[in-house]
Amino acid sequence: MANEFRFGVSVRFIKSRAALQEKARRAEDHGFDILCVPDHLGAAAPFPTLTAAAMVTTKIRLSMYVLNAGFYKPALLGRDVEALDLLSDRRLEVGLGTGYVREEFEAAELPYPSAGERVDYLQHMTTYLKEHHPTVPMLIAGNGNRVMTLAAQQADIIGLTGSNICGAADPLAERVDFVRKAAGDRFAALELNLAITALPANGETAPDLTMTRRYAPELSDEQILALHSVLSGSPREIADTLCEYRDIYGVTSFTVQDNHLDSFAKVIAELR
Repeated sequence: MANEFRFGVSVRFIKSRAALQEKARRAEDHGFDILCVPDHLGAAAPFPTLTAAAMVTTKIRLSMYVLNAGFYKPALLGRDVEALDLLSDRRLEVGLGTGYVREEFEAAELPYPSAGERVDYLQHMTTYLKEHHPTVPMLIAGNGNRVMTLAAQQADIIGLTGSNICGAADPLAERVDFVRKAAGDRFAALELNLAITALPANGETAPDLTMTRRYAPELSDEQILALHSVLSGSPREIADTLCEYRDIYGVTSFTVQDNHLDSFAKVIAELR
């Protein structure tokens, strides 16, 4: 397992081309390794947003965290993947997930498949992209056993959520162990990524839990603060926590939301 850290920043909304491109440049200057765009109706469109970012950067890699596989047909997605990879001078990494928001499928006038059908389609998409775009690194993110098995066997980067679906005392350790067993000999070459949902603002040590509460409304503040995806403390203390995640779990890649771009840059500076 590689010991080098990689850090991503996720851009969900854009106000203008100028604002987006300034943010992309700032992320690159701050030492972020990856600029990501999620895939939700009502938010920024991944491919044009990443293309605009590619035009004003030279080093930062570009990804989606993550594309809703159910929104696309493999050959059409493959065409966009090839174009963006070319226009970014081969800096693209493809992020894939099953999609989970029923209302977005309905708004897109698409049937909402069952959970099993969505995983089947993700596997179909993964097989196509691996065959036709083998040089583009792939991230698959999720939490369930079937998605994690697919990720372990096919992806280059495993997107972990830190959620507890098995009642484990240490849910991150349980998911990493599951991936290790499913990956077999592949595990040593995999990158493990954790999506961070809460961080302190600049000058603060307590995280803003607003986003995490949306995903886990049933949890108390104490339970939310105990999640691996929630980070507290000074930049040095957070840096120490990430070193512990690397040493204990093998997680070396972390993705934060863009409202924490500047504050998390101080954590990056502590680690490099």
